[in-house]
Amino acid sequence: MNYFSSDFKLGILGGGQLGKMLLNNTRKFDIYTSVLDASEEAPSKIACNEFHLGDLMDYQSVYNFGKHVDVLTIEIENVNVDALEALEKEGKKVFPSSKTLRAIQNKATQKLFYRDNNIPTANFMRFAYASEIKDAIENESLAFPFVWKSAQFGYDGNGVKIIRSINDLNDLPKGECIAEDMIPFKNELAVIVARNENGAIATYPVVEMEFHPEANQVEYVICPARINNEIATKATEVALKVSKAFNHVGLLAVELFLTQTDEILVNEVAPRPHNSGHHTIESSYTSQFEQHIRAILNLPLGNTNTKAAGVMVNLVGAENHTGNVHYQNIETIMKFEGVTPHIYGKKQTRPFRKMGHVTIVNKDINKAREIAEEVKNTIKVISN
Repeated sequence: MNYFSSDFKLGILGGGQLGKMLLNNTRKFDIYTSVLDASEEAPSKIACNEFHLGDLMDYQSVYNFGKHVDVLTIEIENVNVDALEALEKEGKKVFPSSKTLRAIQNKATQKLFYRDNNIPTANFMRFAYASEIKDAIENESLAFPFVWKSAQFGYDGNGVKIIRSINDLNDLPKGECIAEDMIPFKNELAVIVARNENGAIATYPVVEMEFHPEANQVEYVICPARINNEIATKATEVALKVSKAFNHVGLLAVELFLTQTDEILVNEVAPRPHNSGHHTIESSYTSQFEQHIRAILNLPLGNTNTKAAGVMVNLVGAENHTGNVHYQNIETIMKFEGVTPHIYGKKQTRPFRKMGHVTIVNKDINKAREIAEEVKNTIKVISN
């Protein structure tokens, strides 16, 4: 099939910043794109050939949209999977597949998938209702501390809470959830695996992630991870095992815990471009966004090696600021060596909302991390 400067149409479910960065690459290749999103102010709207307004969880909206594209992909997991399955039965190419998405959308189902496929992960218990957790504690089948996770619709730290006492159970959402052992880890790592329809596979170098303690969001992504080769190999092997089990097409970002005893445990996965791969735009020969396009269109996969060490800093809305966004001191950080800001195009800021990111590249990973700290302390995402 001819994808370039042709009648071929790629459909993307979701019009957020991930879609916008995907579209930078479809424009580079002159691939015609159509985007579906529920917001008139979606960041992707300015970069696609067609923009359609619709609810991603609504069966008819997703089905009707998918009927008019040649290949369908996602930039967010929360989409109507029944519609995708119906489209697949009619011969439409959907990547990741509805089967993969069904296993991943629900965290309880995802954890059961790891257990069934002998993939190392933290022990957990599944609950139909949050109220059942108290019974498990009283019966001593569950002990403090543990991590509560909503089974569905969690993102960017939402839907996750550390439970240290009975009082921490107050005000939890009532629906399906899991209680997961709290892992005493040394580090949080991630590996992005790319796979096309022909089965060609490529992995990006292992990265380490540093999280904001309050928002439970990634603050820094550091590539390559500051770990030894043995740990890096082990992490990559686990990620490849996960990829093989899902048999996905496209990207699969595998988030991992490195325990105090150097075990690698899978935390969760995302079947799309991921925050842990944003640095690849500047630091890698092939960005994760170009690689996703290559993979879902069954094109040759690109070189995943890094050109330089990279650190990514998330730009999130400052606390106590809600309203029209202002990027304070952005001109200052642009003077720093190897710094590239990415602004997502969201006009309204609020506390901890992802508004952009900054990549720092340097031959020396420690120098890159030092500059990243300076960036973090200089730029502020505030309201006017």
